[in-house]
Amino acid sequence: FSPLNTTTMATERNLETSKLEFFLDVPFPSSHEATIALRSLAPDKEPRRGGISKQLSVSGSTLSVRWSADEARILRVSVSSFLDHLSLVVETMEVFGPPVDL
Repeated sequence: FSPLNTTTMATERNLETSKLEFFLDVPFPSSHEATIALRSLAPDKEPRRGGISKQLSVSGSTLSVRWSADEARILRVSVSSFLDHLSLVVETMEVFGPPVDL
């Protein structure tokens, strides 16, 4: 599967807080695979504590990520790093095949 080909993205500025926000929805073949991706990606904390926050969640078979940042540069670095990690998770899932229930 290739969830990156069907990803939904949106960037906007929150008028109340003047922060930049970026939303990413990544569909997976199953909720189990979306949860595996979430668990693989969630432990990665932002290296810089101030200026950015990231929230991950799963709804059905879709992994959703929401960033909020003070500066476009910080947002760009965080999203780029996350996409690199997401790509590695997806490639690993493809190599090892669908998850098996034990």
